[in-house]
Amino acid sequence: MGPVSGLVLYLVIWAMTFLVALPIRIQTQGEAGEVVKGTHSGSPEQHHLKKKAWITTGVAFVIWAICAYVILTGTITVRDIDWFNRMG
Repeated sequence: MGPVSGLVLYLVIWAMTFLVALPIRIQTQGEAGEVVKGTHSGSPEQHHLKKKAWITTGVAFVIWAICAYVILTGTITVRDIDWFNRMG
């Protein structure tokens, strides 16, 4: 795995982790009791994006480090997941 592919792997893991973290601990306007005119009551009042981005960065790094270790050491290879025996 080269440096560019490692960076791409990290960015993909970060994006997937961020999408998982987005709905956690959201306080909607309906729950807060202050719905701004013209918005939906399910719109977020408190979303904590900066905090979620920092937490996502740390969690994604741990997941990336595990994936990079598995790829670089060859613990799991493409031949290991060849279920239809196409690689011989």
